[in-house]
Amino acid sequence: MLAAHAGTEPRLHDAARDPHTLLALLFTSGSTGAPKAVMCSTGRLAMLGTINYRNLVRDDVAYSAMPMFHGNAMFAAFAPAAFVGCTFAMRRRFSASGFLPDVLRFGATYVNYVGRSLSYILAQPEHPEEKRTRLRTVFGTEASSHDRAEFARRFGVEPGESYGSSEGGVVIGRTSDTPPDALGVAGAYMDVAILDEDGRECPRAEFDADGGLANADEAIGEICNLTGAAMFEGYYRNPEATAERNIGEVYHSGDLGYRDADGFFYFAGRSGDKIRVDSENFSAGPVERILDRFPGVLVVAVYPVPDPRTGDQVMAAIQLEPGVAFDPAAFSEFCRTQPDMGTKWAPRFVRIMETMPVTATRKIAKPDLRRQSWTGPGEVYVRGGAALVGGDDDDEFRPLTSALRDSVLEQYSLHGRQPTGV
Repeated sequence: MLAAHAGTEPRLHDAARDPHTLLALLFTSGSTGAPKAVMCSTGRLAMLGTINYRNLVRDDVAYSAMPMFHGNAMFAAFAPAAFVGCTFAMRRRFSASGFLPDVLRFGATYVNYVGRSLSYILAQPEHPEEKRTRLRTVFGTEASSHDRAEFARRFGVEPGESYGSSEGGVVIGRTSDTPPDALGVAGAYMDVAILDEDGRECPRAEFDADGGLANADEAIGEICNLTGAAMFEGYYRNPEATAERNIGEVYHSGDLGYRDADGFFYFAGRSGDKIRVDSENFSAGPVERILDRFPGVLVVAVYPVPDPRTGDQVMAAIQLEPGVAFDPAAFSEFCRTQPDMGTKWAPRFVRIMETMPVTATRKIAKPDLRRQSWTGPGEVYVRGGAALVGGDDDDEFRPLTSALRDSVLEQYSLHGRQPTGV
């Protein structure tokens, strides 16, 4: 176990370093499929607490509203606090409206977040008390560059981020010179690379004059750690799933990314986020980053849905900020005028969500969205819908009428395809 200690430098009892004692089963988030139980030894928890204690000291107060059955809360919130022996405050369930009152009540100096939590916090009305907290360290994953900057403006603390997973096979962290939309650089002692389906390293990303990814088809591959298999302790009673992650010495994350000429890694989506439109391959991540710039967007998710004939169409689910209405004409103009929007990247379908489906760790549940596709109930818009039934294409988004819906479904039936995906 993690031992108590005194002084400014925390010390760890040798018994805590045991890599053979199973401490916990941490379930993956389930954002792209069924959750799996990741085995975690006392040695792994102790090692991560030692390495990633975020410069906390005994007088700090760490606050977490993330579920303790998930790796982020365990490794990035609880382990650092336990290692240095500081106060650890918890909330039973995340609440955007309760965040500021909690931080003030507990006197929190360190906050950990995951998924889209910052988006929901920032959707709350701005309050002068945001600048009067004791916060000095904020750390998490998956916040957009816009949300990180807005949180820093409102709370006076710039969030730090890293990319990782419950399995622990890859860690990528932001540095002071990391580009705004990049994940960062590989963690210490990690040989991270972007590999194609044949296990070869992908070419470095090339960007056009507008900052768009010019060689997405060849640059995007799987984020892997070439020596990371030893770091992943396996899925509980699931050797088949473990074997999919650990192939020889290589740990395969199952996530897509690319790497620029300066060595910075970028996230391109989960393995299920690959999209193929008119024989062009790309991923959801870069499209999401573009759509996130549209005024009034709170949260956006991009994913593939089947095309009536072959391949995919791009679909986006958008949750708008409170009080904002979707303007299809403005969105059409936005998509036309983004210089880094790939020629096939603009969504064909857009669903406006009152509430985005999320997992327990505030990650968007894309399997739910793909199952709904564009056929479920709700406010759905289609771009150039006539093209789906053999007419002329255009760039305008219009409401999906019942007549057009029926005509498109007839095309799916004609070509023996289904409109929903999983």
